[in-house]
Amino acid sequence: MKYIRSFFITFVLSIIYLHAIAQVKDTLHNTPRSNIYNYALKFIKKKKTDTTTQAPLTTKSEQAFLPYEGKIIRHILLNEYGFEKTFTDTAKHINYFGTRILNKLHTNTKPWVLRNALFIKEGTPLAAYRLADNERYLRTLNYIQDARIIVKPIADEPDSVDVYVITKDFFTLDASLSSLSASKFKASVADKDVGGLGQSVQLSTLLTKDRNPAFGFGLMYTKYNISHTFIDVSAGYSNINQDITYRSDDEHGGFISLQRNLVSQYSHFAGGFTIGEYKSINHYEKADYLFYDYKYSVIDGWIGYNLGVKKFIKNDTKRDKQFISLRYYNEDFQQTPQQVKGLLNFRYNSKEAILAQFTFFKQEYYKANYIYGFGVTEDIPYGYNIAFTSGFYKQAFLSRPYAGIDANRYQVDKAGDIVQYFLRAGSFWNAGKFQDAEVFGGISAFSHLFLFNLKLRQYVQISYARLFNRTGLDPLGINNPFGIRYFSADSVLGNQRASLHTETLSFINYKLFGFKFSPFLLADITSISPDNGFQRAQMFYGLGGGVRMRNENLVFRTIELRAIYFPRKGNQNSSFSASLVVNLAFKYNSNYVREPDIIQLNSDVQNNIF
Repeated sequence: MKYIRSFFITFVLSIIYLHAIAQVKDTLHNTPRSNIYNYALKFIKKKKTDTTTQAPLTTKSEQAFLPYEGKIIRHILLNEYGFEKTFTDTAKHINYFGTRILNKLHTNTKPWVLRNALFIKEGTPLAAYRLADNERYLRTLNYIQDARIIVKPIADEPDSVDVYVITKDFFTLDASLSSLSASKFKASVADKDVGGLGQSVQLSTLLTKDRNPAFGFGLMYTKYNISHTFIDVSAGYSNINQDITYRSDDEHGGFISLQRNLVSQYSHFAGGFTIGEYKSINHYEKADYLFYDYKYSVIDGWIGYNLGVKKFIKNDTKRDKQFISLRYYNEDFQQTPQQVKGLLNFRYNSKEAILAQFTFFKQEYYKANYIYGFGVTEDIPYGYNIAFTSGFYKQAFLSRPYAGIDANRYQVDKAGDIVQYFLRAGSFWNAGKFQDAEVFGGISAFSHLFLFNLKLRQYVQISYARLFNRTGLDPLGINNPFGIRYFSADSVLGNQRASLHTETLSFINYKLFGFKFSPFLLADITSISPDNGFQRAQMFYGLGGGVRMRNENLVFRTIELRAIYFPRKGNQNSSFSASLVVNLAFKYNSNYVREPDIIQLNSDVQNNIF
């Protein structure tokens, strides 16, 4: 079976490669065989006009609005593009069968929904940085592909302007196939903007002969921005959640959640509230010693306030902001697995916390493209963000005070290189000594976009993590974004980890049924050891590549076909991993603040590092 899978992957990659060079086939046919290498080299080096890079992205988000600072907004006018138009070349119409079908089937977002998403009002002075925040916020909406705000001066009213808000929807019908084999089918369907009303519904289904009962489902509903409050409410139930232990589809759970992000640096409040209950059911009929029987409930609420907002609106030269927040968290295990009863185990222990956080930030955004996306506008932060957290944290029978810091520095230089420096540290205090003390730091960087007949970026990340006097937290692992990507073994653990990630991304100038392609090569190296030194360190590697595919008109996310070789496989079944993954979410961090939390070393909670 594995040979058939390898052959299939090789075949698909070959087809994609042939499509990528099809645009030069006539010239190639006239090229002598001895000159094919020279022609290929010339093809790569040759620069070509590409409208997707002519719009000067990497630009500061507020730059276009600064000349109109303080002028009165006379009218706010909305315009929604169809799928036949692009922001990079508005004169060009992509009118083929696919776009016509999308336009016929799609219901545009209602104008009142878009107006509810605006921070600005007619008859008020224009604030450049607030307007830039509004444009960025529109691009964070799950049903909006891209957005532009354009300010037009009025000839006979020099003190007034008109503001045009231009948006382009995703085609919001979404389908995701998680598993397909002779014994298992798992998929989901969703509409991310039902009726154009700013609401989404998702249905997930599972059918497998190894499970009793064989059929399972999940349903989730979200309403975005209720009554112009910028509060999103979600509710869901599923009996096919992945469980904590094996990631099997045998957890039942339901939740209700309200969330209000700090949508603008000039917003006053942010916060959230979630309540949920979850239980594992032995649907796969595991033996008693293998099945982890648990039941727990979650109550999680936080609220924060942006200090001095009115002062910042009146004086936009003051760019440094302060945000204060408070969080209560309670994860209560009414049923703990027999395998871990009486032990400190972070996964299965009841946890209760009261945490306060003070955040300093001076964070603006550049508009760029071809980072995680395939040409649409992406918002890249620059500036700094430093959050200090303290409070009390109870885990099982262990109650301890906690303090931590999460510091980030973002830079975008004139050439378009994007760099993030990060330092995270935290510790508990108990019985006169530090426990579970964590230090984590590093740098991640995307190069500027190299333009040949294709587009290239280079990504590099270097990180180091150290865990001292581990008591209740999980040890460091490598099967996470800071270890070896796509490595599945969970038995490689330690208290010290150093990692290097590198990836070469390319974006080829070719479309197939509206899909763009991004071939990539990657290499990961991680050293992990159980103590202070690296004398007993184990080295692990991941080498491979693949291709990502995306149609930016579809809310359906990135498809990734990849093949990775691991010279050391740990407790994995094989040193070779090949897979087709659909609906991947790649997105750079676009938040100013988040809820107070302890430092995480095995997960990327901010979703801003590759």
